[in-house]
Amino acid sequence: MREIIIAIDGYSGCGKSTTAKLVAAEIDYSYIDTGAMYRATTLYFLENHVRLTNDKEVKEALDNIDIEFKVNAKTHESETFLNGLNVEKQIRKMRVTEHVSPVSALSAVRDKMVAQQQKMGKKKTVVMDGRDIGTNVFPEAELKFFMTADLTIRAQRRQAELNKKGQRVGLEDIIANLEERDRIDTTRSESPLRKAEDAHLLDTTNLTIESQVQYIIDHYNRVMNIDSVEN
Repeated sequence: MREIIIAIDGYSGCGKSTTAKLVAAEIDYSYIDTGAMYRATTLYFLENHVRLTNDKEVKEALDNIDIEFKVNAKTHESETFLNGLNVEKQIRKMRVTEHVSPVSALSAVRDKMVAQQQKMGKKKTVVMDGRDIGTNVFPEAELKFFMTADLTIRAQRRQAELNKKGQRVGLEDIIANLEERDRIDTTRSESPLRKAEDAHLLDTTNLTIESQVQYIIDHYNRVMNIDSVEN
């Protein structure tokens, strides 16, 4: 059976990471959370007071950043490690969320992250989600998706995620944060968020996670010439 890359791009709060993770598990592919890489970088910048306008500080910081993913033996979930330390919980907090888009917009940051992502996906058999996977990281990916959803629905989903983690954030604050992230992601000069011409558009506004996963699996089966009835 041939090996492919599945690229999933889209706006924050559409269910990209959850869907990508479940798809990868279903077809026994590796899952790479590129958003976590940018979040880990943002966390390092915040903790080390790196000024985004200072090119020297940014370069020195990037030279000292090592990001890797390890599977938790108990939960079987992939977790993010920054310079050897598990930062999975820290990078999901609003403090990081509020700063990740400006950090991600820096060309030096994107250059380093893209290089690492391309290295990770070199052997294919990966599901990778982010903002520019199908347009910049792997424009040759055999299967591409672009996810979108109503802004309020996205905010409600994000609020529910934060509540589960014990973080109480008002819906209006989350909507404002998503709007700002959308603005930065779609207007930045380096690899802006956009739908690749050959990507399948997936509006998740009224879809369950299960439906989102099945949509991608169905397309995967067609590309791989797998009879879905047998699976």
